[in-house]
Amino acid sequence: MRKFTPFVLALVFAASLQPLLPASTRAQQAARARTSSASAASSTIAPATVKAAERITAEQLSKHLHVVASDEMAGRDTPSPGLDATAKYIADHLTRHKVKPAGDGGTYFQRMTLRRTEIDREKTQARVGERVFKVGEGFIPVGVNGGEAEGQVVYAGHGWVFKPKGMNPYEGLDVRDRVVVVSGTGTSFPAGLTQADLEAAGAGNWETPVSYAQKNGARALVIIPRGFNRMWGFASRAVAGARYCVERLNCDGGGGEEGDDDTASPRAVPNKLITILPSAALLEALFEGEQQAGAQILQASASAAPDAAARGFALSPAKRLSLSVALKTSAATTQNVVAVVEGSDRKLRDEYVAVGSHYDHVGIGRPVNGDSIYNGADDDGSGTVAMLAMAEAFAQGPRPKRSILFVWHAGEEHGLWGSDYFARYPTVPLEKIVVQLNMDMIGRSKRAGDTTPANRDLSGPDEIYVIGSKMMSTELGELSERVNRAYLNLSFNYKYDDPRDPQRFFFRSDHYNYARRGVPIIFYFDGVHEDYHRPSDTPDKIDYRKLERVARTVFVTATEIANQPTRPRVDKQLPGELTGR
Repeated sequence: MRKFTPFVLALVFAASLQPLLPASTRAQQAARARTSSASAASSTIAPATVKAAERITAEQLSKHLHVVASDEMAGRDTPSPGLDATAKYIADHLTRHKVKPAGDGGTYFQRMTLRRTEIDREKTQARVGERVFKVGEGFIPVGVNGGEAEGQVVYAGHGWVFKPKGMNPYEGLDVRDRVVVVSGTGTSFPAGLTQADLEAAGAGNWETPVSYAQKNGARALVIIPRGFNRMWGFASRAVAGARYCVERLNCDGGGGEEGDDDTASPRAVPNKLITILPSAALLEALFEGEQQAGAQILQASASAAPDAAARGFALSPAKRLSLSVALKTSAATTQNVVAVVEGSDRKLRDEYVAVGSHYDHVGIGRPVNGDSIYNGADDDGSGTVAMLAMAEAFAQGPRPKRSILFVWHAGEEHGLWGSDYFARYPTVPLEKIVVQLNMDMIGRSKRAGDTTPANRDLSGPDEIYVIGSKMMSTELGELSERVNRAYLNLSFNYKYDDPRDPQRFFFRSDHYNYARRGVPIIFYFDGVHEDYHRPSDTPDKIDYRKLERVARTVFVTATEIANQPTRPRVDKQLPGELTGR
């Protein structure tokens, strides 16, 4: 047990008297404490803080980004040699500026062990009657579930059950020990159903195709995705590659808490069934001679309204599908990069203002105009290099009272792996993190006169989207605005500052894994643009003046939070459906 100092004992004794005071007195004291805390961030920023922020320059950011987002880093996929080289570049820079390591064993790296899974093509096949289909040609396994399954086939329309609207394509249909075929599913809902409907209905009133099939004893799942031809093209290229999951995190069939590929909600059920995408030939073999031909179902799935064939039916008893998916596994590693600039106050230095970004991107993919390297300059090379410049500026001083924790997360693009891992296995006590400031895409601007539809929601040169600043802490949001007004006065756009926003940006970056564990957050984001997740997201497209101004604003905000006498008070709780709890 830790020994208490007389000062701490005095605080404990004083705290024990609080319940004896009249309620009105306690309320007045609390109000005065909040007022004192709020006034600490004055209407002007300390000259020393401004001077430190001015060390972050457009030229410096450009220099870093032309390394981080260069072709030599090969798109920084997780895991990859390019991501490892980027991690080393970050660590070398931190070492040069004497920023303290805060990873494992006195290093900058928090290691994550991955499980690498590949399809054994020789032992993987599908069979309908006497017809045998090869992997990559006749079908493509989805996910990392191997094994064997065989059974009569049933078609379950779009596969969604939603009781409040009487939506049940399984009515009269038994799926136990069957192979279930569903169409029009993927990352979108069927016609007449929205995310808001699910949240309003509550648990127990709806099922996804995956959860219904698993709960009712299905043996396998065949998914005919919306936009069939496009999805088949993506999947057929991916089948030759390896897939990864993170040991201690998502190798049990679960996944990132809420990545881009999530189907329904924070409570989506992990898919533990053998699941495949069928080719058109396999689909025709399954539905040959049935009441509804495979070509019709495929055509409906490829259309804009795939729910035309929403009623389920059982195929003839003789029509059976046999699946064998064999997998080969091996180990790999990747890492978060973690560092800390220790605070100057001996009482507050064991609390942290966390600054984060993700330094991975999506690697090498489908060529576009002859270019297959997805450099990720904005996503999220911009946040990555902003953190590098901030770490250097903080290291040169003056140091704020609280410590500044820097976490460059890996695997964000695969389902927020790095932030989930850090939040579960933090290298500093998670309860000591007072705020997490996340930068993900902060370097692009919409130019005057740009009418490109894909750039419709891109923010302007002096504008940035701010998400979550008041979602958990009113004090944090007010401090954020006060600092911005007193400093560079960027235009803060709150368009996406709502967890029920249809774009769901609150769930789509690393801050989410801190927020869902009670840490108040601010997410800075420039908006989706024409080069999002494309090879054309390159360093020459960055507005370095904007990147400089956003990075300086986050730096000053972090400094002001770190110098507050008390941590921002959490006065709002995220609803359970938003945290997965």
